[in-house]
Amino acid sequence: MQQQQHRQPELVEGSLPVFVFPTELVFYADDQTSHKQVLTLYNPYEFALKFKVLCTAPNKYTVVDATGAVKPQCCVDIVIRHRDVRACHFGVYDKFRLQVSEQSHRKALGRKEVMATLRPSAAHEPPSPRPQDEERRMKEQIADSEFYEQSVNLTESRQAAGGPSVLTVLLGLVCVVALMLPTLGEQESTVPVYLHLSVNKKLVAAYVLGLLTMVLLRT
Repeated sequence: MQQQQHRQPELVEGSLPVFVFPTELVFYADDQTSHKQVLTLYNPYEFALKFKVLCTAPNKYTVVDATGAVKPQCCVDIVIRHRDVRACHFGVYDKFRLQVSEQSHRKALGRKEVMATLRPSAAHEPPSPRPQDEERRMKEQIADSEFYEQSVNLTESRQAAGGPSVLTVLLGLVCVVALMLPTLGEQESTVPVYLHLSVNKKLVAAYVLGLLTMVLLRT
């Protein structure tokens, strides 16, 4: 009972501190390795947290596992990919918002916003910190931003990361049909002769089907 009394103030909506690293994501157009960034969400509390990732420009990014849960005193990595690297996006600041809640609560108990921007090249990175006037303009630019869910991007990323392609499935079906056709030389068959396959062709079909099976098991 005492533990609940100590915990209750933390569970007020919007008052729970959220621990995320880093607090800013910088993508570089000429560095493909930077197009994939990782946000680490920490849960230092004694209870599990649910999280959701929102973004002001969801069409520009792919967020793998935009929703999920973090066990007590654990952390989770959230992969974010920039998928629209064009010059028109250079210097534009976007925002990601991480909302967290307890398993039994629907309302967000806490939130943390992370800046994201695309720059032409790391070689032209200014050596000094951002001037105060640039910082002020950046905050004014995104002050009234609206956040959107990443559900569409999540579906696309899962389809890209796993699951067989249409070509793989069709090739597998062709191999199965080839193995079911009569072997060349069989007399008692209602299938036309031109559809009879030699033993070598069936061996090739069986070999290809085996390779496809291994690929499907790994995805």
